[in-house]
Amino acid sequence: MSTQTITGSPIPLGPDDDIVRKTELIISGVLRGGVLLSVAIILAGAAWFFYLTAAGGLVHPSFPDTLPAVWHGLLALDPPSIIVVGLLVLLATPVMRVAVSIIAFALEEDRTYVTITTLVLAILLFSIFGIGAWLGKPEPAMVQDGTLPFFFFVLLSSAFAGFVGALVGLGGGVFIVPILTLVFHVSFTAAIGASIVSVIATSSGAAAAYVKDRMTNLRVGMFLEVATTTGAICGALLSTLLDPTILFIVFGVVLLISALPLVMRLGEELPQGVANHKWAEKLHLPGTYPDRKSHVDVAYNVAHIRWGFSMMYVAGLISGLLGIGSGTFKVLAMDTAMRLPMKVSTTTSNFMIGVTAAASAGIFFQRGDIDPAIAAPVALGVLIGATLGAKTITRVSNVWLKKLFVPVIVLVALNMLARGFGWL
Repeated sequence: MSTQTITGSPIPLGPDDDIVRKTELIISGVLRGGVLLSVAIILAGAAWFFYLTAAGGLVHPSFPDTLPAVWHGLLALDPPSIIVVGLLVLLATPVMRVAVSIIAFALEEDRTYVTITTLVLAILLFSIFGIGAWLGKPEPAMVQDGTLPFFFFVLLSSAFAGFVGALVGLGGGVFIVPILTLVFHVSFTAAIGASIVSVIATSSGAAAAYVKDRMTNLRVGMFLEVATTTGAICGALLSTLLDPTILFIVFGVVLLISALPLVMRLGEELPQGVANHKWAEKLHLPGTYPDRKSHVDVAYNVAHIRWGFSMMYVAGLISGLLGIGSGTFKVLAMDTAMRLPMKVSTTTSNFMIGVTAAASAGIFFQRGDIDPAIAAPVALGVLIGATLGAKTITRVSNVWLKKLFVPVIVLVALNMLARGFGWL
């Protein structure tokens, strides 16, 4: 068995590397296939939408927010229904990725992760078809805007959000919500719905490349998704009881405080002196990633599993409460608590945020908060930006990523505080 070392600690590389590689390619293929199918359906629906609008055959359309309504609209070739189908394919992609991961881990004969992944899938399905149906509303909502200039400029803005989000492990919602509400005067609920879509689009688009390039730690991500999905469900339930303005303020303050350890290690390219937590070895969490900048495979250990798991539950809770991906908190948990390299933290965060968002996406869909005329250009733009970001990250250093991530954290924190105090 071959080994590589980091800070003097040997890390064994498994004997079944071919099977592991097949697992990575299968999961990457599911993500890529879901994204491509979603884009094709959304573009077809958008083209049909603009054609009928130009011909005067579509005035003040409504869009379906239940599966039976989507089916009936699809049979009638209703453009918003077609676009909603494309969005649903995108929203379902992280769920399919989890389901396929069960099969992939079974091929590796890894019973531990078959069990963990099955638990994550059960939590997701319970959230979508249980909690989502309970908290949703059955009546259809109205499309707020549907002009071609609106579609184009939202797409461009979302491409920027997706690019930055892919680099630093966020879903782009920190940019999407202010842009939609302040620039395009979209309602806050519709902006939050589009934010959820942007999170899943960033995750699916970027993670497909990250997994294929072996930048993501699949086992770390899958293990921590138990905490984030559970937290997301709890957050969605609490969102009906708590005042979100207080939560925005608390989240903003916590982010600013949490960023301090990262600032103190801003010049650190790789974590030094990191010892594996005893659970890390049992759960096979240590790994390697190819660093194209230094042209070597970098091995790393994983520390403080309990702290990381607890912080991930909080990240999921925040996601469900506020309708965001909480990628900043995920990256901080992996970089600061678990001491993963920044590239692994951001790519694994991207891998996870789609599943966390999917745990609450069913609720937002059935509330009627995902307007296809807004969410469609957001999804397409974010996918373009996330793809470009995924190609960029392999060519930059961990230090450069940290220098980019710190101001983004400050921006997210200020954004949360502004919402809490009613400035946005």
